Amino acid sequence: MSFVALIPARLKSTRLPNKPLADIGGKPMVVRVIEQVLKSSASLVCVATDDEQIKAAVEAAGYRAILTRDDHPSGTDRLAEMVDLLGLSDDAVVVNVQGDEPLIDPSLIDAVAAKLIEDASLAMSTACHSIDNAADFANPNVVKVVLDAKQRAMYFSRAPIPWPRDAFMRDRSVLPPELMPLRHIGIYGYRAGFLRTYRELSPSYIESIEALEQLRVLWHGYAIGVHITAHAPVAGVDTPEDLARVRTVFSQLS
Repeated sequence: MSFVALIPARLKSTRLPNKPLADIGGKPMVVRVIEQVLKSSASLVCVATDDEQIKAAVEAAGYRAILTRDDHPSGTDRLAEMVDLLGLSDDAVVVNVQGDEPLIDPSLIDAVAAKLIEDASLAMSTACHSIDNAADFANPNVVKVVLDAKQRAMYFSRAPIPWPRDAFMRDRSVLPPELMPLRHIGIYGYRAGFLRTYRELSPSYIESIEALEQLRVLWHGYAIGVHITAHAPVAGVDTPEDLARVRTVFSQLS
């Protein structure tokens, strides 16, 4: 496979200040992410940042980082600038790996890229895994996705979808075996040309209501392919508690 992996990294974080530079076993977190992404099949790995400190930390470790504008409304808009700065062709495949996932599975990155490489009709790709309990199904912080017969996204929602009407009339405490709900995983692949198009797409009311940016893509009629993985990915780093957990994992690996 040939694809580019881009890692957005910003210093501003309300729950964990200076998160990309947080030390994990003697290296900044953003560097740990790069090292994990390099285990994938990506032909190029590059950090997209709006901060000189992050750029310097990445380059000090021997990797590549590019400064972007600091006024992007979303991470997708930042990636659109990056494909221009890198001079990528419209058909190039780009996978967005969050800069706070130092334990991301490299095979998941490859699978998201493969969706686009194998199907030229897709504008985007992402991933999901099965939900196995009623509490997660009802949790609005757990984003659900419903797929069509070709494993393309029909809709993403914070609401429990699809709703098992008859089964839940009897009991909502357990999931009926025929339901098979899917939890969305926040990793995305794009064609570079679509990233250039995306920044021109008007926001949709459904993305505003659900607070889910990917709904803009479906609203405007573009197809999103979804890889179904057997296991939930290891959680990223959002809080000091998450950072402590990841530090423990790396200490056990060394």
